[in-house]
Amino acid sequence: MEDDPKVYDKVTQLQSRLIIGTKQTLKAIRNGEVAQVILAKDADEHITNNVVSEAEKYNVPYDYVDSKDKLGKACDIDVAASTVAIKVE
Repeated sequence: MEDDPKVYDKVTQLQSRLIIGTKQTLKAIRNGEVAQVILAKDADEHITNNVVSEAEKYNVPYDYVDSKDKLGKACDIDVAASTVAIKVE
C-alpha cells in the first residue's frame, strides 16, 4: 500500500480513540475493539507481521505509513510508534 498523508491526519484527528503500541493493539484486536490498524513500514517486521496476522484473522483493515517517528508525532507522543489502532466508535 502507498503511504498516504491522510492516514497521519486521521490519526491526529482521532486522538481520543487511539490505542498506541503493539501489545495493546493485539489485545484490542482480539477483543473486537479495533476499527483500523496503522503500521509503520520502518518498524521491525517481526512486530508488524504479528499484528498484520491478527488483523487479517479478525478482519480488521490496516494501512501502512512510512515512518514510525511521524506516526508517533501524529499520536502526540514523544517516541516513535510502530503500531496504532483506532477503536471502534
